[in-house]
Parts: sequence; C-alpha cells; structure tokens
Amino acid sequence: MSAETYRDAWGIPHLRADTPRELARAQGRVTARDRAWQLEVERHRAQGTSASFLGPEALSWDRLARRARLADTARRCFTALEQKDPETAAWVRAYADGVNEGLTETTHPTHTHPTHTHPTHTHPTHTHPTHTHPTHTHPAPEFARTGLAPGHWDPWTPLGVWLATHILFAGFPAKLWREHVATHLGPEAVALFAADGPGTAGSNGWLVSGERTTTGHALIAGDPHRFIEDPGVYQQIHLSCPEFDVVGLAVPGVPGVAHFGHTGTVAWAITNAMADYQDLYRERLRRTGAGVEALGPDGTWHRAARHTETIHVAGEDTVEVEIIETDRGPVIAGGPEGLDDGTPAALSLRYPPRVTADLGFGALLPLLRARRVADVDRALDAWAEPVNVVQAADTEGGLLHRVAGRVPVRPAANGLRPVPAWEPGHEWTGWHTPPRAGLTEGVAVMANQRGPSTPLGVEFAAPHRADRIAALLAGKERWSASDMPAIHTDTHLASATPLLDHLATLTTETTATTETTAPPLTPLTPKAAALRDRLLAWDRRMDADSADAAAYAAVRSAVVRRLAAHPALAPAAVAPAYPEVLQPWLALVPRVAYALEHLLRVDDLYGIDRAATIRGALEEIAGRPPAGPWGDTHRLAPWRALPDAATAHGDEPGLSGDHDCVLCTSPVPGLTDRAARGPAARYVWDLADRENSRWVVPHGASGVPGSPHHRDQQPLWLDGELAPVVTDFDRLTKESDD
Repeated sequence: MSAETYRDAWGIPHLRADTPRELARAQGRVTARDRAWQLEVERHRAQGTSASFLGPEALSWDRLARRARLADTARRCFTALEQKDPETAAWVRAYADGVNEGLTETTHPTHTHPTHTHPTHTHPTHTHPTHTHPTHTHPAPEFARTGLAPGHWDPWTPLGVWLATHILFAGFPAKLWREHVATHLGPEAVALFAADGPGTAGSNGWLVSGERTTTGHALIAGDPHRFIEDPGVYQQIHLSCPEFDVVGLAVPGVPGVAHFGHTGTVAWAITNAMADYQDLYRERLRRTGAGVEALGPDGTWHRAARHTETIHVAGEDTVEVEIIETDRGPVIAGGPEGLDDGTPAALSLRYPPRVTADLGFGALLPLLRARRVADVDRALDAWAEPVNVVQAADTEGGLLHRVAGRVPVRPAANGLRPVPAWEPGHEWTGWHTPPRAGLTEGVAVMANQRGPSTPLGVEFAAPHRADRIAALLAGKERWSASDMPAIHTDTHLASATPLLDHLATLTTETTATTETTAPPLTPLTPKAAALRDRLLAWDRRMDADSADAAAYAAVRSAVVRRLAAHPALAPAAVAPAYPEVLQPWLALVPRVAYALEHLLRVDDLYGIDRAATIRGALEEIAGRPPAGPWGDTHRLAPWRALPDAATAHGDEPGLSGDHDCVLCTSPVPGLTDRAARGPAARYVWDLADRENSRWVVPHGASGVPGSPHHRDQQPLWLDGELAPVVTDFDRLTKESDD
C-alpha cells in the first residue's frame, strides 16, 4: 500500500496516496481507527439490526429501516452504480475494504500504525494545547460494554449509511402532522402550525464575493445544524493524490467529501433546501391465499411483494416484521389489519432512490476532481439525496448558487398529506429542474428560508437567521476569514418580538384584553410587573451568561405549555398510533413551541385569550424566576448510542443561542431547555489562500473516549473559535520529524 497518513495538532487525518482508489481505502481505514464504534452503529442502523445490541429503544428505528427497505435499496443502488459508473463503484468498494482493515486493527490494541504513518507534534508557535497522536490503535470501549465485535462492511454499506442518515431529512412525517391537526382542529389549523418542525435539520451558509472581501477573492462560511452526536456526524479530513487535493467535512462511513469541501481552487458548501421529495400513500390492502394485494389507481387489485424478517432485540424476544411493498413503495406503517391500535390504515413511502436505484454517488469523485465552479456544477447534476442549496466559488472569480437533488413532479396535494393510492392523479411524472439563484450586493445567504428552492418545498424555516446574516454582512464593506466567527456566534433572537409585544400590553391596572370575548385582565402583581419591565429592556440576545435570556425562555416555555393544554388545542395532543420513530413530528407541545411566533400574531386563535395566557405565564415565572443564566439550563444534549456513556463526561456545557438565532442551538420550549441540535461543524473556506481557511467540530477528530482528540475541539466550538486548516504536507512532515 502506498498511502501515507499524517495527523495535525488536532489529530485530524491527512491522507496521501498514488490513486483515488488507494486513497479511498486509506480513508476507510483511518475512519475505522478513529470512529470504529460509530461505524458499527451506523452499519447496524442501515441494516435495521441496531436493537440486537442497543436493546428495545432501538426497535422502532429498526422496524422503519426494515419496512422502508433501506438496506435493499442501498444494494440496488450499488448494483446500478457498478453498471453505470464502475470507477465510482470500485472506489466505494475500496473504502469499504479499508473500513474492514481498520476495524480488524481495533480488535488488536497492540497493533501499531503502518510505518508510513507520522505522529504529529504541535508546531512550536501554535497557541492551542499540544497533543501527540498515539502510535497504537485503541479499541472503542463501547464494544466491550455491549459484547459486540466489529462486523463486516459490504461494498453497498456506505450507500446504506448515507440513506439511513438522510431518510428523514425531507420530513415526510410532517404530512402525518398536517393530516392529524386538520382532523382534530380543522383544515385552517395546518397554516397555523406551518413552521420548522422538531425533526427538521438545517444550516446556515453564506457566500461573500471577492468585491466584498479584503483579499479580492471569495469567502464561503457557515455551519450545518443537525442533531449533535458523540462521535460527531462530520469528520474533518484531507485527501490528496495526483488527481486532487481536497480538505473537507466527510460523513463517517461514506468516502470522499460530499457536503463541504475545498480543492484549493474551488470550494463548496450546502444547506438543507427544505424540499419535499418523498410521498406517503394511503394504501388499501387485503390478504389473499397467495399473499397481500393493494388497490391501485386503475381500480384493480395488484399483488404486493411480501415477506417476513426477524429483528433480534437485546434482552428480549425476537420480533417478526412483515415487509410489504406496493407499486408505490414499501409500507412503513400499518398493514392489512391497520395500525397497532386497530385503526384501519396502511402507509407506503415513495422516495427517489427506491424508484431510480440511484443515490447520487456518481457526483462524489467529480466533486473531488473539481477545479472551477463549472466542474462543481456539472458534478451536482448527478446529485440525488438529500436535496440541498449549494454555494461555490473558485479562484478565478466564478460563483455558483443552485439547488441540487432529485425532486419528483407530481400534484401539489402529494406534498401536503398522505394521498390515496387507489385514486388516479397522484403519480410521479418526471423530475424538476433544480433552480438557480444569484447574489445580492455581492453576497448570498442560505439558512433554510424561502429562496431558490421555494418551488420545491412546502414549509421553510422562518427568515430570522437569513435576515440576520444578511444584515450583519451589510454592516461591513470588506470581510476577511477571521471576521466570520462573529457571524457564526451571533445570538440575536428576532422571533422574540411577538411575545415581547404582548408583554408590553400588560399593565399594573385592570385592562381589557385584545380577545373580543375575554373578560378584563386583573392588574399585574409587582413581581410580574418587574419581570415584564426587565424583559422589555432586554437586548434580545440569548447569551449563555444572560439571566434575562433565561427569564425570557422560562416565560416562553410557560406560554407554550399553557397554550398546548388549552381545551381548544388539546384534541391534537393525542397522536395517532404511528411508529414511535415518527412520533416527534406528531407531538403537540413542540409544534406549539416552533409555531409560537405565528400563533401569537394571528387575528384569532380559536378564541383563546392569549393575553390572559401570557399574563398567567408571566405571573408563574415571576413567582419562581430562574436562579441562574441561560447557560445553566440550556446545555448541550448530544445523542449517544449508549446513553449512559454520558456519565463519563459529567455535565455537558452550557450554550449560547436559540432556535432562531444564527447560533442555532435548539431547545424545545415547553419541554426542555437542553439542546440536542446545533452547529455540527463550522467552516470558513478562503479562496485567496486555502491555508487561511478554518474549521471546528463540537467534540474532536477521534470517537474514542479517553483519546486526547476526543473532545479537544470543544473549547473552540463553545467559544466560537476555529482551528486552522493545514494542507501543506511539507509542514506536516517537518512537524512529524521535529
């Protein structure tokens, strides 16, 4: 093997090989060394076998993975890739081979790295803590705790990991919520709750053209917002061979650099386009002596594919799952006998890779080889899932702002709710041409708001983050890479306005409410009046050390709880008996929380006396105000496959930010101040000098607890600082030899 592995001061792997295939193998190997446990979890999640070692809490996901045919779809996509693009298929296969080699090493802790691997020493002028990468491989302790041994990766496994990671990205369960709320509160309620849902992932991203920078070359910066996991969902990596030299954020388990990369002459970044590209169909199923049939739009019954699979559950009996697939797609909920509570229902899911046998992996190698934005543009024509808004810039002044991904052409009704499979008019008839956009005054901002992808989606994020980024960029004529963290970490909360406006109407005297049928309000108590005055004077920044931010969040949560408990909305509190994994989209309190701004602004909210509700919430919190600042309760809550592993790290840190801040660290008002979602990475790509680029992840490069690089980037991440991007192999070699 000709691959060489270097490590910088943060333990980030820098790989060099003679060919792309050898490089992919090295990437798989080093990822397995750094993230063995994470890779094992993701492989099992893609196969629907995670309950075998994680227990019954993982069963609902495994059922969905099996019923949605994720593994089978990944196999189909890889088979099609072999036929259509054998070079990329061989490259993916090499990555899987490297993962298997690296996983074998994790079971032998005395194995040393190959002699071409260089332990990195911190440069003497570096101001950050010095860590030396160990010269042996540590097995992840989670294997010992679960009694699990690393399993084998097939060539299609990376595709399965990608599919499992993104199957819920388009938020198809939101269609179940719209149907649920329309059924219990009326059709008009759908618009009331049209807001970013609790399962939605997002991002910030902005491009500043050369005319607006200090160097005359473009800058791209941002941060993907996802569930914060430990180990992290992004892996900083440097991939170099004679054909390309790329730094970027990889998804562990997937070769190359898909979402965020810099080749030296061109850089790109993405955000979630909030497109709707998955459909739910209500199916009419019946059992026959030969199996299961589904009623089609032609009015006749058609044979559905059917078989059963067994899911092993740690500590419990095995579970048998019936797998049914109609002409629309796999049935993910219900069946011929209905839901678990007996409700007659069956839902099939139609999603592009299942239809086309294409996950878009054909874009990955062309992205690595890109030299100009035109190359990125051509590569993205092959992109499939998830659907993203992409920004790119190159060293010659080229700029790109477009949507990438596959969105079916079908009736608008398909995007709103589950549609009847037995009625004609809900078929897919083609694919949308991805929209494009330009820059405004030298900048382009993407933050999941309505923009170029508007024709492709139904619900988008509120415009607050995008508007705030645009306003900050407009406040300065020339920007540098070192200026960008101030935008990453901005904590202004524009969505606080409606609640604060309502507070401003409350007085210490008896007054009439704004609701026509409501009785007059009694005067505020002195404590409540003082809290109101304090919040009205607040600077609207959700800083971790702000007691006023904590007080605002407490009042907001009390308002959410009171609204959700009101008899007018309470009928929507009991969710239908869909699978547990879909229930977060169907919970009333989070829906009220994320739609609060709109619920407080509409002319009438089912006759609810909002002034009285807010007054009651204010009095409640005035009687027991938060004892400390926002960061005391607004703490990081990363997902771990083994939850009790958190005890090894003690209390997680307090955070600045909030759901609608640029620093988007999302609590669920009314339920918890803890933040499970936030910036899964931050980056600044400098087109003037790649070595002037910066990046950071929430934890570190290593997924092994106890490694010096497991959590060494967290202080930077918390403080809004970024680590340097190192691409000079001569410097890496010199540091290794010092």
